[in-house]
Amino acid sequence: MAGDMKFRRIRLRNWKNFQNADVEIPDRLFLVGPNGCGKSNFLDAFRFLQDLTSKGGGFEEAVERRGGMRAIRCLAARRQTDVEIAVDLREREDGPLWRYRLVFWEDRRRRPMRPRVREECVSRDGETILDRPDEDDRRDEERLTQTHMEHASTNSRFRKLAEFFRSIHYLHIVPQLVRDRERSNGRRDDPHGGDFLRRIDREPEDRRKRRLKRIERALRLAVPRFTDLEAVRDDDGAPRLRAKFRHWRPHGAWQTEEQFSDGALRLIGFLWAATMERGPLLLEEPEISLHPGIVRVLPQMLARVRRVPDNQTFLSTHSPELLCDEGIGLDETLLFQPGDEGTEIAPAHSLDTVRALLEGGISLGDIVIPETEPANLERLAWLAEA
Repeated sequence: MAGDMKFRRIRLRNWKNFQNADVEIPDRLFLVGPNGCGKSNFLDAFRFLQDLTSKGGGFEEAVERRGGMRAIRCLAARRQTDVEIAVDLREREDGPLWRYRLVFWEDRRRRPMRPRVREECVSRDGETILDRPDEDDRRDEERLTQTHMEHASTNSRFRKLAEFFRSIHYLHIVPQLVRDRERSNGRRDDPHGGDFLRRIDREPEDRRKRRLKRIERALRLAVPRFTDLEAVRDDDGAPRLRAKFRHWRPHGAWQTEEQFSDGALRLIGFLWAATMERGPLLLEEPEISLHPGIVRVLPQMLARVRRVPDNQTFLSTHSPELLCDEGIGLDETLLFQPGDEGTEIAPAHSLDTVRALLEGGISLGDIVIPETEPANLERLAWLAEA
């Protein structure tokens, strides 16, 4: 089963902010760094793998969604301008080690210019299963505009990988998109929640009710005077969310998602994504619009809600409150530091200063957030005034 797999390593070359990056992947990752350093782009490498195998996706579509090769290729790339994404995956803790490697480029000699596969390789415990380009590719180079990963006719020997990539989830709720039904028309699998209500409505009824009940229990603790949450349809048949709040009236009052606060909508989206039964979950700054007290318990909430052993969670954050949880390990925390040759990624345990301060009793959040703070930040207020 695809759910038996986990990412164990990712290597990026000339991918957006990263000229070269090689990162070991535990079950959880907390990404910390200044704005614009590449945290979102690091997560997007996993989304790219998901796009390869998703319905309506594929290699060319995945590149096009990101603005083409010029938007993907690292600005620090020089002579070697191919883009590479390579991942190691472990099938069960003691199971076989899979490796997938994709190298691609843009052939500027042809019009229209299209991205092409330079190399595509799959191995299982060191045994080569796929090694492209092969003889068929050399006879017909148009085959190199597609990966073997994206087609059922060509991925039968490593379909477990395709199914696993397809199981990757990303959701970063933009409340305005959820509330605006006109803007959400026609959207499907929108990472920013444009189809969030329809996504809930498409869930099988029993599973939908079960997941909403779990979210409801959490909201009763996090949102003052909240009591009930349910998915309904309005008079036009459009899916809606509504919640009941205790009120001076005996039976309280109902509100729809149009009246929810940004924080409540984001928390519902966060919990809906967290209750996905299988697959890696990618989250960006889940602390946005939330009270610091709630933010402090988000790691514990994730650990309890995503209790399926095969699940992995990778999230970016700027919040020291989120990182104050004592259960977060140094090997689970990645620090992003931008430089002239692209962004460097370092696990927190590799920095002597971080280990020393942690041993001195300072919380992880109070160490790593200042560690990645831009230099001369105190001048920002003076520049704004000028």
